[in-house]
Amino acid sequence: MLKIVGKTAYYTFLGFLGVLVLAILSTLFPIPGNFQMLVVQSGSMEPNIQTGSVVVIRPAADYDVGDVVTFGPVSRTKAPITHRVASIEGQGSGAVYTTKGDANENQDPNTTARKDVLGKVLFSIPYFGFVLDFARQPLGFALIIGVPAAIIIGDELRKIFVEAKRLVKEKKQKNVPTS
Repeated sequence: MLKIVGKTAYYTFLGFLGVLVLAILSTLFPIPGNFQMLVVQSGSMEPNIQTGSVVVIRPAADYDVGDVVTFGPVSRTKAPITHRVASIEGQGSGAVYTTKGDANENQDPNTTARKDVLGKVLFSIPYFGFVLDFARQPLGFALIIGVPAAIIIGDELRKIFVEAKRLVKEKKQKNVPTS
């Protein structure tokens, strides 16, 4: 029974590590189907989307008033903004959006061109962005990915050593002459 619980915990841990690695990679590279995962850096959309949440976005053909969209540049120094569309002027690729954060009193002072919208927010995962941001740091990577990987590698090496020792012992027993 204890062995089953241990194996279940081990494989659950491996699964969690796999999901975490995929999540980290998905924030660095685009996901097929134009999905993108981004970390929310401010509280302008609280309580609906908290600071540190991960938002999953996807470009849409059109955006409507009330849609939560992410727009602006994505770089190491500047994060994109996630706000709700308050009004729209124009149509199609010439559309210009006025946006507003749910927690903000006023609409954003600048409008956003259609070409600057990265996508519509499909859903958010609260606080997961803190984990991803920590994992991107050298210490975080070492603690979240490196240490568990070292434990797994060490456990596998131990299993190999035990099996090799068993095989050597078996071989010696087969080669012992009987009198």
